[in-house]
Amino acid sequence: MPKTADIRLPDPSRWKALAFIALAQLMVVLDATIVNIALPHAQTALGISDANKQWVITAYALAFGGLLLFGGRIADLWGRKRTFVVGLIGFALASALGGAAQNQGMLFGSRALQGVFGALLAPAALSLLAVMFTDAKERAKAFGIYGAIAGGGGAVGLILGGFLTQALNWRWTFFVNIPFAIVAALGAYFVIREPAGSRNRSSLDIPGVVLSALGLVSLVYGFTRAESAGWSDALTIGMFVASGVLLLAFVVTESRVSSPLMPLRVLLDRNRGGVYLSLGLAIIAMFGLFLFLTYYLQVVRGYSPIRTGFAFLPMIAGMITGSTQIGARLMTRVPARKLMGPGFLTAAVGMLLLTQLEIGSSYTLLILPAQLLLGLGMGTAFMPAMSLATHGVEPRDSGVASAMVNTSQQVGGAIGTALLNTVAASAATAYATSHAALGATDPELLKLQAMVHGFTGAIWWAVGILVVASAIALTFINAGRPSAAAVGGGAGSGDADGVEDEFKVPVVAH
Repeated sequence: MPKTADIRLPDPSRWKALAFIALAQLMVVLDATIVNIALPHAQTALGISDANKQWVITAYALAFGGLLLFGGRIADLWGRKRTFVVGLIGFALASALGGAAQNQGMLFGSRALQGVFGALLAPAALSLLAVMFTDAKERAKAFGIYGAIAGGGGAVGLILGGFLTQALNWRWTFFVNIPFAIVAALGAYFVIREPAGSRNRSSLDIPGVVLSALGLVSLVYGFTRAESAGWSDALTIGMFVASGVLLLAFVVTESRVSSPLMPLRVLLDRNRGGVYLSLGLAIIAMFGLFLFLTYYLQVVRGYSPIRTGFAFLPMIAGMITGSTQIGARLMTRVPARKLMGPGFLTAAVGMLLLTQLEIGSSYTLLILPAQLLLGLGMGTAFMPAMSLATHGVEPRDSGVASAMVNTSQQVGGAIGTALLNTVAASAATAYATSHAALGATDPELLKLQAMVHGFTGAIWWAVGILVVASAIALTFINAGRPSAAAVGGGAGSGDADGVEDEFKVPVVAH
């Protein structure tokens, strides 16, 4: 009797699995910011020079950003649960090495290893959600929680980093990952049951792995170096040129090999392409904000690291509310673009408020409402973006589709930090030079005024970037609202004439 496909019954342990997946995702997102707070203390303790301190951040960013597509493909090949658990164990061991570091070489190496295992872990986590939650309403709730963590975890990292650094010491910003990873790995091993028939056992595309890794590493390093060495630096330009050549070669290779690392069918779908592009742009604006507000509160206003972390709580609250109460509730009722477009615009309004920053600006009257709007807008947009990026993808491609979400975020973060910091530094220098020429008498006051002027100048750029992200979401994304129940078939992504389809959840064969 021939084997036929049937609709898979929901996994009874899926909500328990979500708790462990969310815990692992929180650990990865925390790590992007928690080390920033501890960096000055680690630099002093290990005798790291100012020229080399950037490698604490850069080593992680290069490994993580460069290997994400490879990690996504490994998840499809090995199985998402196995990749997820291996990623967690490796991340815990790398964190232990970082906490025990006795010199800068050990610290840099541990950060690179964290990036390698993070690149396994992050795509596996998102793709597990994609294949475990197929009912539209449940999917909305699950991705609402995941989106809130993905968006707000960075701010939580600032709080936790400040607390651990002040109350204990910088090493605990690494050691704290170990219990997170152990609990998540044990929970995943015993609770997660990956759906049958969802692996992609095709041979690994080695040329694609090499080209994508080198291309993404060159791109991320180019932006990272631009921040410190300038945009006209020969090596910076060389990295961008190399990245362009390598990524173009990667696309050509993927169009010709029989088992591509990144099937172009995943990337060229207008809805997923719109999500990757708009999400990457939004992250550019958001990472710039984290950087500027952290410096503003600590340097200009004199906040302690812990107080600075708590000052970001309104943004976290806004993101959780936007993801779980707005995005998740409306996702099955309205098309994704009608959440993402207005969400990014709401965030742009919050960012616009921050262009009014001055040395003595009120936290309660200006910074707090701006953060609430940013959080609400980003949370509302992130949730449908995360879901749509993996919705309707063939199960065998869910790992690489998930990896592209993380890649757009990682590259967006690198661009945001470098681009907006360069804009801020240039504006601050111009302000200080012009006002010194006019006879400013207080050098310290002038320095702070120039710094704030630089921040507001860069925040104007962030406003524009969020408006562009909104326009892309409204223009590119034409998928209709998800159907309320799981039904057989593929995912609609809009007809050629722009008529919206309903999403359909793919059937998984036993």
